[in-house]
Amino acid sequence: MNVSIIGAATTKFGELWDVSPRALAREVVFGALKDAGIEVRQIQALFVGNMLSGMLGGQEHLGAFFAEELGFTNAAAFKIEGACASGGLAIHTAVNGILSGQYETVAVLGVEKMTDHKPEDVATALMGAGSSQERAAGCTFPGLYAILARMHMQEFGTTEEDMAAVAVKNHYHASLNPNAQFHRPITIEAVLKSHKVADPLKLLDCSPISDGASALVLSVRRQASGVKIVASSVATDTLGLDQRASLTELQATKEAALRAYKQAGIEAKDIDVAEAHDCFTIAEILALEDLGFYIKGSAARAIQAGEVTLGKAKKLVVNSSGGLKGCGHPIGATGVKQVVELVAQLRGTAGARQVAGARMGLAHNVGGSGATAVVHILKR
Repeated sequence: MNVSIIGAATTKFGELWDVSPRALAREVVFGALKDAGIEVRQIQALFVGNMLSGMLGGQEHLGAFFAEELGFTNAAAFKIEGACASGGLAIHTAVNGILSGQYETVAVLGVEKMTDHKPEDVATALMGAGSSQERAAGCTFPGLYAILARMHMQEFGTTEEDMAAVAVKNHYHASLNPNAQFHRPITIEAVLKSHKVADPLKLLDCSPISDGASALVLSVRRQASGVKIVASSVATDTLGLDQRASLTELQATKEAALRAYKQAGIEAKDIDVAEAHDCFTIAEILALEDLGFYIKGSAARAIQAGEVTLGKAKKLVVNSSGGLKGCGHPIGATGVKQVVELVAQLRGTAGARQVAGARMGLAHNVGGSGATAVVHILKR
């Protein structure tokens, strides 16, 4: 697979009250172009990952909207939507555009502005990624992931302390990331004492509502010291949990990972650093098992033991950016930010959160409660 990442940039994630989506897009796309050393006129297509612009902002035509704003007047432009996997799907679509021979150099923008709206409106909009039966029953995504957590606890003995350890790890990583939404480390006790959202998930088990944007420039142009995408895979499952054979795994993640490893010609053990979709703490535990890093039922204890924590891990480090939990989760930007983080890690420019000797990275982006999963593998 001959696709190089020649430019990458991200904004700070958080409650960015005074910054518009236009400003967020300009910051990261022009930042990625500068990083790539190319000009606007060299971009042949723009792929925008976003979920909520229509429901919350009243604007669905984001391809043309941002192409105009960024000066890509002669480029093809597309909006890609796949719930919380919108950013990952935008990258996947861009990669396929290059591999088809249609384009040589493209830009990918992931962007979301969520904090300008009432939390209840955001929650309702997010449930647009669920099944009609789940919406009719009044479910929310914290409630759906709480069901997955309960099933994992029942089958494998996973505890609330195990899940809290995910939040502790990712907030520690976020404290080292200047672009993260949260910079203060937390304790297991603080997680356990935080308010319940959907039992057993508490406030500090849940990723926040966030604003932010991230961008990449992809090209067939080779760079001797650059980073290449060596696998890009997507798999899907049912929208609703009630139709699935198992509630202790996300089948779409398992399938997307298997395809990606085959494309890259590697195994899970070859990955040095991973960005996993930790929208809730149980989601990271599921991800580490479904991606093949740990056998089913063992990931929680590995996290507790520090096996995937910066400064402690012997091999794999997970969510060096802080993940969705610590870095923030502006829906459409998340999948792109994950890859931006891996680019920094593989270039050796991640600063205090650098994973020593990182050469192979994996990004895992999920839509809904696992209806869509995107896996990218990057190599230095």
